[in-house]
Parts: sequence; structure tokens; C-alpha cells
Amino acid sequence: MNFQESEKYLYSLGNEVEAMKLGLDNIRTLLAELGNPQEKYLKVQVAGTNGKGSVCAFLDSICGQADIRRGLYTSPHLVSITERIKIDGDDISEDEFARLAATVRTTSERLLAEGKLQYTPTFFEQVTAIALIAFAEAKVELAILETGLGGRLDATTAANAEIAAITQIDLDHQEYLGDTIEEIAAEKAAIIREQTKAVVIGRQSPAVMNVLEGVIGEAHSRGVFVRETAVVFDESALGMPLRSLTSNLSLRGAHQVANAEVAILLADILRKHFPITDENIRKGLNTAINPGRLEYIDNVLLDGAHNIAGARALLNYLTYVEKRPLAMIFGAMRGKDVAEIAEILWPRAERLILTQPANSRAMNAEELLEFVPENFDPEKIVTTNSVEDALAAAGSTELILVTGSLYLVGEVRKIALSR
Repeated sequence: MNFQESEKYLYSLGNEVEAMKLGLDNIRTLLAELGNPQEKYLKVQVAGTNGKGSVCAFLDSICGQADIRRGLYTSPHLVSITERIKIDGDDISEDEFARLAATVRTTSERLLAEGKLQYTPTFFEQVTAIALIAFAEAKVELAILETGLGGRLDATTAANAEIAAITQIDLDHQEYLGDTIEEIAAEKAAIIREQTKAVVIGRQSPAVMNVLEGVIGEAHSRGVFVRETAVVFDESALGMPLRSLTSNLSLRGAHQVANAEVAILLADILRKHFPITDENIRKGLNTAINPGRLEYIDNVLLDGAHNIAGARALLNYLTYVEKRPLAMIFGAMRGKDVAEIAEILWPRAERLILTQPANSRAMNAEELLEFVPENFDPEKIVTTNSVEDALAAAGSTELILVTGSLYLVGEVRKIALSR
């Protein structure tokens, strides 16, 4: 397969969320047949509702400053599927992606024909396998893995990461993870397994912390790891002042301080394996890049806030940093808490442009209209059927905010960068 053929095949497997099958048996069988590439390097797995992508970006940047040969696996992508797999900071090439995709596809089809797989591995399972093989072939020393959804049954968990981190947990994907924050916390905390050697827990609400402490305590009682290697955020756990390290972050927003703290604690744990200095950490935090999260491209501000916590973080930035009047282009996937997100964000818009990203899970503009808050001026609302029409409706507004979905952000980013 060439790159275009590999993309077409993977997308034919269905939307990565709608067609998702939570479970580890299939991906473990596939990885075993591929030679268990995940066993050839140290791994950090990051789970959480918000901030896990930023933590991965911070940690990847820190490790780059320390000249560590590393791989980074994240999701979703914004423009190209190759963005999901980085080696030493660079996206995998299209040719390499296609070659590995063909290997994974052929192996999957053979195992299915032999009755060794329950079903054709999903989009996310196959891309995860591609990433893990790419890292092994590149002889990385460390792989940083962003959990796709949840934790307990996410394909990345089959990699058996030795180091786990859990960022802020909030309500999201309730249809898959549970209706309460405690249920969601338990699903994400389940990345703590027999192979776990160390755990970092970011700042959490008391309800979430109770669940996580329980999971950590139970794991300790089973001898999974020494209790002292479970680091709940505590500045005294480090021999350096966190405030001095987080004072000049490259990623925008006050919420990034908490994400940087998790990355710092992970880097401190990794000192047992690699020569990471305080200066590596400082420079890494100051140069990390995470596209689509409070990212400016000319007069367009991109932020993929797609849940309540993300919307609050964005509003905080708009309140204290970015005070210009704005046109807001908003799109969302089905199953999201659009009513609450709308209450938080939409009143900040001088003009609200509702649109539909090119994704099978996307709500259309008419569906979004049902969530307009009371007392919101209907004269400020514009509905469009495509992202291109939404940008045209925004015109030359001084500031255009694009938010509500990373898929929407990706479409606009592609257009903005091509101008």
C-alpha cells in the first residue's frame, strides 16, 4: 500500500470512536504476532480527561533537550495521520507509515482468517500497533504514549508501560466510561497494572483523589510498586522549586501549570534511567509545542476545548489574557456536554458561527441551535453547513476563535496554514 491507500484502508474501518471496541485481547494478540515491539523500550503512559496531550508534549520536549532517543504517540491528529507518531520530534514519514500499515493489515487479516482474533483490529488498534513497531525499528529508548479513551481497556494500555501518569480527571465520554466522576476515575486509574513501576498523579478534586488513592493503595498491597514511587503532586517531592520551572511555559493558559507539574514529576522519575538535568526540564517546558491548543495562526485562535473542564480553561484565558471582541466558530461531536459548554463559552462571542466538521460524529448547526443559552441575542448567531462557509462568515474579524472539537480545529488549521 502507498500512503493514500493506507489512509483509505484505515478510515474504512470506521470512525475511531464510533467503531471503537474497548478491550485488550485483540491488540495483545496482534502485538504478540508482530514480535511484541513494545518490549524493546521504556514506556510512559499518560491518561486523564484534560491535559494528557500537553503533558506528553512537555515531556517529549524535555527528553529532546536531554538527547534521549524517544517516540511520541498521540491522538487525534489535526491535519495528517502521521502527526500521531513522532520520533525525536519529527512526524513519521508517509512512506514509513504506509509500509508499517501494510504489515499490520496483513498480519491482522491473517490472524482473523486463522480464528486467532475476535474481530478485525480497529482503526485505533492498528495505528497503535504501527506506532509501537515504528518505535522499535527506530530503536527508541523511551516511548511516551497518550491514552486514547479511558485507560483500562484502551489499546495503549496493552503496551504495558512501566511509568503511569494521570492528569486532571473530569466528566467526558460518559457513554463509555461511566456516568459519575468516580467511575471515570476508576477507568483511567486502571492503567496502573502489574508492570507499573512508578505513578504520577496530577492535581485532582477530592472525589477523584479518593478513588486514585484507593487504586494506588490496592496496587501497593499487591506489591505492584513501592508506595513511595506513587507521586501525588507535592512540590517537596522534588529537589527544585516548581514555580521557577513553570514561570515561562511555551504552552498558553494558566491550566498548563498543572500539566507542566506532571511532566516535571515524570522527568524526575526518568532521571533513574536517563541523564536529565534541571536545565533540560526548564528548556523543555519553554519550547514544547502542542498544536490546536490555544494556538494562534494570524487572527485565528484555535483551541480544541471539547468538554466542560476544557471550556472553563478556555474562558479563563479569554477573561484574563485575550480580551478582544471575537467571532466564535463552534462545532461539536455527538455525546458531548454541549449545553454546559455553550453556557460557559458562547456568551463571550460577539458573533457565534455554528458549523459541522467533516466527521460522522459531528452535530449539524441546526442541532447545535437547541443549546443556545437563554437571553442570548439570536441576531448574533449564524449557521453554516461546512467549515469553509463558517470561515467565510467570520470574514476579517479582528479575532476568530475556533473551538468545541479538535476535528473542527484540524480542518480550520489546514485551511489557515494553506493561505
